Amino acid sequence: MQRILPFKEEHRLFKDAFAKFVAGKLVPHYQEWEDQGIVPREVFTGMGDYGFLCPWAEEKYGGVGADFLYSVIVAEELAGQGVRGVFSWLHSDIVAPYIDSFGTEEQKARWLPGCVSGEKILAVAMTEPGAGSDLAAMRTRAVRDGEDYVINGSKTFISNGILADLVIVAAKTDPTSGPKGVSLFVVERGTPGFGRGRRIEKVGLHAQDTAELFFEDCRVPAANLLGGEGKGFQCLMKKLQQERLMVSLVAQASAERCLKLTIDYVKDRKIFGKPLAAFQNTQFTLAEVASEIQVGRSFLDTLVLRHMEGADVVKEVSMAKYWVCEMESRAASRCLQLFGGYGYCKEYEISRLWTDARVQTIYAGTSEVMKLIISRGLEL
Repeated sequence: MQRILPFKEEHRLFKDAFAKFVAGKLVPHYQEWEDQGIVPREVFTGMGDYGFLCPWAEEKYGGVGADFLYSVIVAEELAGQGVRGVFSWLHSDIVAPYIDSFGTEEQKARWLPGCVSGEKILAVAMTEPGAGSDLAAMRTRAVRDGEDYVINGSKTFISNGILADLVIVAAKTDPTSGPKGVSLFVVERGTPGFGRGRRIEKVGLHAQDTAELFFEDCRVPAANLLGGEGKGFQCLMKKLQQERLMVSLVAQASAERCLKLTIDYVKDRKIFGKPLAAFQNTQFTLAEVASEIQVGRSFLDTLVLRHMEGADVVKEVSMAKYWVCEMESRAASRCLQLFGGYGYCKEYEISRLWTDARVQTIYAGTSEVMKLIISRGLEL
């Protein structure tokens, strides 16, 4: 089915160039990065060299002022070629927009060029060991001391946590004001009192570095306050729509890859003297998977258009984050089943897609949290 997104010739040229980059520079090395548990920094600088990071940034910061469709292309191509652990989309389309939207001109001039070039890798630190998705319950504190803020606390499950040079940290500057007491700070690599714990060993997404972060009397200049004191929760809420849309796009493209790999496999695999694809169970299973994938694609493309128009689609994006990510998990599991014993072997990519899919219903807000947001949108 033809997509409804308004891709133009320049989008197609960008997609072709990026697809070639992914196939030539990322795919051949991806298993090595999975084994090492981290993607080399050179991947980000290499993407920056070709203009694949933060293409939406203004020219004065090194970008080209591109529209959101370029970000869609990057996220879908990474997942579509099976290298979703390269979290450049988190860097470009989840974290960097905080700086662009809420930073002062001085802050943007100081940080955005490095984000575009890949010399400054980004992460955002919201989740805490005892708070999870409840941002209002965070315990990390930031206390003003002269021209600095002193931060104490810890964060966990931080994507890009090892690689990150700039981390946007949510901390409470007024613990008596609930959400209105949260502020955002840009903490730079090498800041005294800023430490990283172990790289967290995960069930899937092995190539993506996830870490614990610690702040012990971490002194950050007041000039690194982002968006104003007490405005952090408001800033976070404004950016969650795009964050969850990006996660949904990755889930959708990954589900499509599961289907493609499985169709290729069942056509080739023979059992009882005929191709596995000839059995009605196989046909019906893949028909069901394909139908769900098409529903997800149609819904997401509509949301991309609405998001580009500047519409408030928080409820609908929460629906997508919940349904598409759950759909991806179902698709990966049902496709793996058709591979039989081979599906449980690491040498077959479907096994990695299956384990990688599991986290999609958890990070960026669990399916249960998404249902809460949706129910509130229904005025329940």
